[in-house]
Amino acid sequence: MRTLRAVRSFPLPVRLLLVNQLGVNTGFYLLIPYLAGHLGQDLGLSAVAVGVVLGVRNLSQQGLFVLGGSAADRLGPRGVIIAGCGLRTAGFALFALGDGIPVLLAASVLSGLAGALFNPAVRTYLAQESGERRAEAFALFNVFATAGALLGPVLGTLLLLADFRLAALTAAGIFALLTAAQAVALPARPVPAPTSRVLGDWREVLADRRFLAFALAMVGLYALETQLYLLLPAAARRATGLDGSVSLLLLTGTAANLALQLRITRLLEPRGDRARWIACGLAVMGLAFVPPLLLPGPAPLLLAVLLLNLGVMTAQPFVLELIPAFGRERLTGTYFGLFYLISGLAAAAGNAAVGAAMDASDRAPWALCCAIGLGSAAAVTAVRRRRPLPGPAALGPARRRAEAR
Repeated sequence: MRTLRAVRSFPLPVRLLLVNQLGVNTGFYLLIPYLAGHLGQDLGLSAVAVGVVLGVRNLSQQGLFVLGGSAADRLGPRGVIIAGCGLRTAGFALFALGDGIPVLLAASVLSGLAGALFNPAVRTYLAQESGERRAEAFALFNVFATAGALLGPVLGTLLLLADFRLAALTAAGIFALLTAAQAVALPARPVPAPTSRVLGDWREVLADRRFLAFALAMVGLYALETQLYLLLPAAARRATGLDGSVSLLLLTGTAANLALQLRITRLLEPRGDRARWIACGLAVMGLAFVPPLLLPGPAPLLLAVLLLNLGVMTAQPFVLELIPAFGRERLTGTYFGLFYLISGLAAAAGNAAVGAAMDASDRAPWALCCAIGLGSAAAVTAVRRRRPLPGPAALGPARRRAEAR
C-alpha cells in the first residue's frame, strides 16, 4: 500500500514510465532467458551460431547506448522511448516468425538497438519529470523493474509449455501495447535546439573526469547484480539438485525488493551524502558472497541473495539520481548512455571472469565477487575523497535558468 501511495503521488509521466518498465522487463524476461535453448534445441543451430546471434544482440545494445542517449537529448526522450518499444516489437516478432540466420541476426540487431534507445531515454525522462524526488522515483523504478524481471520468466515458462513462438509473439505483443500506450498517453515536452554537434557532446562528457572516475568505480554494481542469473542459480542447482530452487532465490530477492526498496531509500536519503550510501551498498553486495564462500548448502545462498538485493537497493537509486547532476541538463541522456555503456561492458567482463573462476574451483567465484564488491566500494570512497561528487540537483526550469546564466 505504501508503494502504491508513493506511485500515485508522482505526476502522470512518472507513473506511466514505471508501468512501462514493468512491461519492458516482463516482455524481455519472458523471451530472452529461453532464446538460447530455442536456437540450439528447437532450430538445431550450432553453439557457434547461437553465440553469434546472442552476441549480436548484446553488442547492438551495449555498443549503442551512447547513441540512444544522444538521441534522447536531441530529439526528446519521449520519441526515443516510443521508437525503442516499436523496434523491440519488430525484433521479438522476427524471433517468432523466422528460423534462418539472416532473420535471426536482424531480430537480434533490432531488439538490441531497441534497448540502446529506450534505456537511457526512459531514465532521462524520469529524471526530468521527478525533479527533487529523483531518488524516490528511481527506487520505485527499481521495484517495478524487479517485479517485471520475476513476472516475465513465470509467464515464459507457462507459454513455453505450448510453443516458443507463442512466447515470442506474446512478448512482441507486450511491447506493441507499450508502444501504443506511450504514443497516446506520455506527454510531449519541448526540446531546445541543440547548441553543439553530437561529437562535441561526447567529447564534453568524456572530458568529465569526475564522472568517468565515478562510472568506472561503479563497475561492481552491475558485475555483481548479474550474478543473480549466473553464479547463484548454478550454485542453487548444485546444492539442491532442483531447478525450482532458482525460482525460489529470485522470488526471495523480488519479495525483499518490493517490501524494502522504498523504505530504504526514504530512510537513507536525508542522512549523509549519496556517495557514502553508494559505497555502503557496494560493500554489502561484496559481503553477500561471503556466506557461500564459508559454508555449503542452500541457506548461505539464500542469505547471499538477500544481502545482494539489499546492497542493490541501497546503492542503485542514488547512483541513478546522481548521474544527471554531473553535467548540463541537455546532456542527461548522453551521460546515462555512456554510464550504461561502461556498465554493460563491466557486466560482460564480470560474467566472463566469474565463469572462468567457476571452472577453476568451487570457492574461487565467491572470493572474486567479494573482492569486486569491496574493491568497487573502496573506489567510490576514493573518488569521493579526491573530489566531492555533485549533489542531487533537481532538473527542470530552475536548472535551465541557472545554466543560461
